[in-house]
Amino acid sequence: MSRLLVRRDFLYVAQGRKAVRSGVVIQARDGHCPDDAIRVGFTATRKIGNAVIRNRAKRRLREAARLLLPLYGQAGNDYVFVARVTTGKKAWLRLLDDVQSALQTLARPASDDKDD
Repeated sequence: MSRLLVRRDFLYVAQGRKAVRSGVVIQARDGHCPDDAIRVGFTATRKIGNAVIRNRAKRRLREAARLLLPLYGQAGNDYVFVARVTTGKKAWLRLLDDVQSALQTLARPASDDKDD
């Protein structure tokens, strides 16, 4: 997994599909990366809270992505994890459930398109 760091890449992914859960919003789009790679980015706006809260939320999302993207992410896609107000406070297992559910939802339309 490599990281998205440039604003242009985040804006590109924002135009793709998204899955909204109470603990996280995940955006996905076919990437500009090799077919066997997954690129991922993380963001938290100031609406989330101060810097300490935003950084905690992003750390939790990075760990969730490290655990679940290899299992549920699709190679060749870019993903952006957007923190929500509840991301930093939510129970860890519930946050993992949210991330897993969102990744599975994002995988469905892409797999349906390939069958056509």
